[in-house]
Amino acid sequence: MKNVELIGTKRPAIGTSKAKAVRRNKQVPCVLYGGKEVLHFSVEERALNKIVHSPEAHYVELNIDGEKRQAVLQDKQFQPVTDAVIHADFLEAVAGKETSLNLAVRATGQSAGVRKGGKLNLNMRKLRVKGMPEKLPGVIEVDVANMDLGDSIHVSDLKLPGVTVMEKPSDVVVTVKMVKKAAETPAEAAPAAAAAAAPAAAAAGEKKAEPAPAKK
Repeated sequence: MKNVELIGTKRPAIGTSKAKAVRRNKQVPCVLYGGKEVLHFSVEERALNKIVHSPEAHYVELNIDGEKRQAVLQDKQFQPVTDAVIHADFLEAVAGKETSLNLAVRATGQSAGVRKGGKLNLNMRKLRVKGMPEKLPGVIEVDVANMDLGDSIHVSDLKLPGVTVMEKPSDVVVTVKMVKKAAETPAEAAPAAAAAAAPAAAAAGEKKAEPAPAKK
């Protein structure tokens, strides 16, 4: 994972009213846990957004009042109307201790099945994993170049040295399926129906035109 630095300030007072005051100053209340102590702090909203909205996971070097801690972003909360980040949880990365987090899944390569007209479906966009901090990637890349129509890649098929995927082995990560043909539109169906009805109408007309047999 890539390293980024985030500068924070200790926040001794906690509570809803105190958190609102922090947000009014364009700061985001945060908490760091997983180490020797739980630490409450705040960071600049703009700086945090660069990490929160990145598709990749990062090691975050928290510089809190001059004290540096290695951590990963574990969870975040958004304001339901504005979608602004209103709180973030960081998990301290401790040497010799496994870290767990959600990693984004990225398909790489061009599938053979897609070239034949199929569609690539990414069923699982994130996977829960755990491993030593130095072993965790920023994103899980899945090579789909050899996938043909009807092929699937399951969790059990993933090869991530030093990383354990905490999902069910049978879970489907990505598939390639044939695209169903769109239903015929009324405009397209009308000429076809008329063409099919023409021979039948002509045959019926010929039968009506035949003279009646003479009476004996």
